[in-house]
Amino acid sequence: MTDAILEVNDLRKSYGAPDQPIPVLRGLSFAIERGSFCAILGPSGSGKSTLMNIVGLLDRPTSGAVRLAGEMVDPGSADQAAHTRNRLIGFVFQSFNLLPRLTAWENVALPLLYAGVPRAMRKPSALEMLERVGLADRAEHRPGALSGGQQQRVALARALIRNPGLVLADEPTGSLDSVTAGEVMGVLRELNRSLGATVVMVTHDRDLASRCDRRIEMLDGRIVADVTTQ
Repeated sequence: MTDAILEVNDLRKSYGAPDQPIPVLRGLSFAIERGSFCAILGPSGSGKSTLMNIVGLLDRPTSGAVRLAGEMVDPGSADQAAHTRNRLIGFVFQSFNLLPRLTAWENVALPLLYAGVPRAMRKPSALEMLERVGLADRAEHRPGALSGGQQQRVALARALIRNPGLVLADEPTGSLDSVTAGEVMGVLRELNRSLGATVVMVTHDRDLASRCDRRIEMLDGRIVADVTTQ
């Protein structure tokens, strides 16, 4: 690929004692093109969550290299990892991770708050993102007054508020029923297309994965299939 937002080269991760390592990732190499939507599939224990943590700069590989937006990530530099993560990556989690005392727009605006954006600029940006995910009329509601699907839409808006180069979605529909999961997937797909956001999504749902541009399947720490679906 000539325009990759993410490049992974011979990525390996082991746990346990150095003399008896337990391998989790066994030499993964792939690249993700800007603006694409890629699903990562695999059974429990296949290594997909470990991969997401390393790509998201939340964990360090045992060996191998990760390049984000053309920049080589130094696995030994926590400061560089934090700076790169805050600047380039948006996260979406299965459990939403919304702050219960904040309204929907305040939750969406949190990344702007952490970036030092003035409040007068934060609210209009958050309201615009909520409109994009179909929740303009729920801006002043707290998470407890929202359905699971609505909470995940707020989480999507929060992940995209700073226009990150890469969105990592870890089982974003795992806590939702099939109908709501399909709706949330549709919103995420629309954001991918309208905003040009690159999305890498871990999912166990093959039907949802089939709606992505690409499907990478993992088993026992290795890539066993890499299929372009659209």
